[in-house]
Amino acid sequence: MAAADHGSDPSGQDAPFDPAAHGWERISDEGYIGLVGPIWQKPDGNGMRFAFLADPKHRNRLGVVHGGMIMTFADRVLGMTAHHAIGGKDHATIQLDVHFVAAIQIGQFVEARADIVRRTRDLIFMKGDLVVNDRIVATANGIWKILTSG
Repeated sequence: MAAADHGSDPSGQDAPFDPAAHGWERISDEGYIGLVGPIWQKPDGNGMRFAFLADPKHRNRLGVVHGGMIMTFADRVLGMTAHHAIGGKDHATIQLDVHFVAAIQIGQFVEARADIVRRTRDLIFMKGDLVVNDRIVATANGIWKILTSG
């Protein structure tokens, strides 16, 4: 799951990474994710990859991406994967564990893909890794409750 390298402009300065130019599609969301996003998606074999570009608005007091953004992104990635797996049925996060492995710098493109570990009639057990250039920066595990039949 390698993130695309940031290019350089002719002056030698790093050019801002443009996810759309690398085949990523912006997810439209007028709710909370619209405030902290954008979140991007891209087909990946049988599933989807998700990503966000670490922006100055994601910064904590130490100048790196705030843990709350990392947790929000992990919840969205695992939740969207569950959403697709159950055909769009309503569902809710009932448990989410996030482990912070390395700091994410502002300007980095963070990618993630989630997998279903187990599914019962009412629950989906998920796991996922958040990476920057193939380096794991966080891991997540969670449980989603299926709320309705459609």
